[in-house]
Amino acid sequence: MVGFAISFLGSLPLGFLNVVGIEVYGALGLKGACLFILGIILVQAIVCYYTLIFVNELLQNKNLMKWIEIFGIFFFLIIAYIFYNHTGDPAHGGGYLESYHGWPIFWVGAFLNSLNFLQIPFWLVFHLYFINKKYIEVNNGLKFYYVGGTMVGVFCGMLLVIYFLGKIAKEVSFLTDYIIPIILPALFVIMAIFQIYKVYTKYYFKKAKVS
Repeated sequence: MVGFAISFLGSLPLGFLNVVGIEVYGALGLKGACLFILGIILVQAIVCYYTLIFVNELLQNKNLMKWIEIFGIFFFLIIAYIFYNHTGDPAHGGGYLESYHGWPIFWVGAFLNSLNFLQIPFWLVFHLYFINKKYIEVNNGLKFYYVGGTMVGVFCGMLLVIYFLGKIAKEVSFLTDYIIPIILPALFVIMAIFQIYKVYTKYYFKKAKVS
């Protein structure tokens, strides 16, 4: 459920992949949109799994962990800004699909998501946050449940945006008017505040108390 929730919310903003997905839906229908999303999920599952393994190893390096957790504060704020800034009308985003004429639509999704380098720090920070909060367990095969949840979350989130904004955009205008530019950024600002509190109490509170 944790993996599903964060990947579902992360797939809602009208970024590049969703805009292309809306164009795919208009050209190839629901089946084509699903294949496009499955290609995206293939790359995301690989990135999610290996960043999770990497973060688990980082937990052994306390000094490096301190700086990563501090970076997490700024990253949450950056994500809030990106969610606030990446809003728009899907009707203005056409023409992307023409660049990949003749490609299987599954591999178009996989290729475009492989260019999405922002997902690497995104997953690193959230893995670290969830592990420290003990929201997820990465021992044995339990990590595959988490990765599986992220895959389902991306599929459902992207399909929701692509289908509804491509089919009945006017009826779901509240999605782009309120959830994306207001509620989601506010959520990540709150997470940044909690991260500041955690970093202060973990690394600086004791020093201040001693001095």
